[in-house]
Amino acid sequence: MNCDVLIIGSGLGGLECGALLAKHGYHVSVLESSNQPGGSMQSFRRGGKHYDTGLHYVGGLAPGQAMHKAFAQIGLLDLPWQRMDEDFDHIIIGGRHFAYHQGSDAFVERLAKDYPHQREALQSFVRRLQSITADDMDVCAYDYLRQTFSDELLLNVVSAAAMKTELRRESLPLFNFAHTCSSYIESSWRLKGDGNMLVGKLVSIIETAGGKVQTGSKVVRLNETDGRITSAVCADGRTYEAEYFISDIHPAVLCQTLTGCPSVRKTFRRRMETAENTCGMFTAQLSIRPGALPYFGHNVFVYDKPNVWTMTEDNNPVKGVMISARVPEEGSDLRQIDLLTPMPWDECKAWTDTKVGHRGSSYKAFCQQKTEQCMALAEQYIPNLREMVEQCYTSTPLTYRDYLGSPEGGAFGMRKDCRASMLSFHSVGTPLPNLLLTGQSVILPGIEGVTMTAFETCSKIMRTGA
Repeated sequence: MNCDVLIIGSGLGGLECGALLAKHGYHVSVLESSNQPGGSMQSFRRGGKHYDTGLHYVGGLAPGQAMHKAFAQIGLLDLPWQRMDEDFDHIIIGGRHFAYHQGSDAFVERLAKDYPHQREALQSFVRRLQSITADDMDVCAYDYLRQTFSDELLLNVVSAAAMKTELRRESLPLFNFAHTCSSYIESSWRLKGDGNMLVGKLVSIIETAGGKVQTGSKVVRLNETDGRITSAVCADGRTYEAEYFISDIHPAVLCQTLTGCPSVRKTFRRRMETAENTCGMFTAQLSIRPGALPYFGHNVFVYDKPNVWTMTEDNNPVKGVMISARVPEEGSDLRQIDLLTPMPWDECKAWTDTKVGHRGSSYKAFCQQKTEQCMALAEQYIPNLREMVEQCYTSTPLTYRDYLGSPEGGAFGMRKDCRASMLSFHSVGTPLPNLLLTGQSVILPGIEGVTMTAFETCSKIMRTGA
């Protein structure tokens, strides 16, 4: 098979690159190692319901906002996006209840009701989120927040919803923290449907333009000739040639395919293979009895105390949980809830050598204990939640490793460190001019970050091709 662009991996970044390039006239092929495209955007079916892996909500989709423009170009705006409540994120810390309101001014006013003496700090915080630059890769997010807010609890409140990235006091760059927060404050949205709807739309855009998305095709080797990648070889022996190659797999996994490429020096390979990975997530996905609970159009983040920035250092027992409600496809009853909490790889090490479905009774007991701890926190917002649950399905970093090929089950790709930004932030380029990177390990994680990176990756090809 010959094509203009061959994309390795069909996560959100790979499929967005494929859709963008296909719309600009490139013949695109996507090779996916697993049997289902989509990476962490895919959904799975259990008990007659679809459950999402990583798609919970999206920020900045209102007209004029960044993700609205991006999704318009890609072709994702016609999906059934549903705007969330004006108070889109509820925060409970140590029994006290707060909320984030959509819109920068409203966000400030909502929190200033509880902290009138911190109004100027809140205004400064919002302005900084709106004016973030690449220079903020070198700024420590936690240090910035400590300098901005004199109230420790409020510092935790404005950080609480950033559980959707890895909060590390000593290293998280302000650049990452700001992008995790800012677009959601602009506007917040859920998809009325499962993640496969988004994945299917991207696949359709690629295939309608003459491209192809091929599952069950694991790339094991890239071949180099005269300083350029010329072909990819799959585990079944099939070879695919292209003018450009995009990797949407973890950079350390990519390096395993480059061992025969003389242009890739050991220093590049060592940098990618030894980079630290972010923590994973434990997820308990709950099927709720009909009529037990009405739908609520907001997320809830519950912490047992103001420990938002230290929770990932020791989250055993569980000290914080995100509650995400699935938009009902029919009626107003809530039928599905996800409970999520950070989980370091160390907690899973006892089962490192096991495979899905064969981890043993100790693993089942471990997941049951975590689920109980998550539900205990969630019941601060939803009393008697346990009595409403029909079925529960759990996943850990081991699940992410085995299904998505994410080393150590990292939920947010490779760790970014403000103390060593030149080493931990990666451009989309590689030592080979026609091999480019995309995905959450490159510039930023999350739906916004991966989408921004996809545009950057595609711009390199379209600029060169032009």
